[in-house]
Amino acid sequence: MTDINPIERIKELCAERNWSYYQLAKSSDLPYSTLSTLLNSTNLPSLTTLAKICSGFGISFADFFDPGRDLRFMSDGQIECLSLFNALPDEKKQLAIAYMKGLKGDL
Repeated sequence: MTDINPIERIKELCAERNWSYYQLAKSSDLPYSTLSTLLNSTNLPSLTTLAKICSGFGISFADFFDPGRDLRFMSDGQIECLSLFNALPDEKKQLAIAYMKGLKGDL
């Protein structure tokens, strides 16, 4: 695991998902002003704030600080599916799950 700059990691995760900082603030249940101040300063987020941000992204602390840990054992197709799924808003994630279950024949 390499050293992770939390501010840069948050920006990276937003870019991967094509999320605005407003979307992240809303998903994380943080005031936009708090997130904006955090991203434009040199101060590191508190653990409470980082926990909310991780929750907003739908990832664990471990995923935040070691982004490639679970991908080592996945095929390229699995990684692509997971990346696309993670970029979806919650309501579309439910639709994607239902669609995959339908394809599999579980409905």
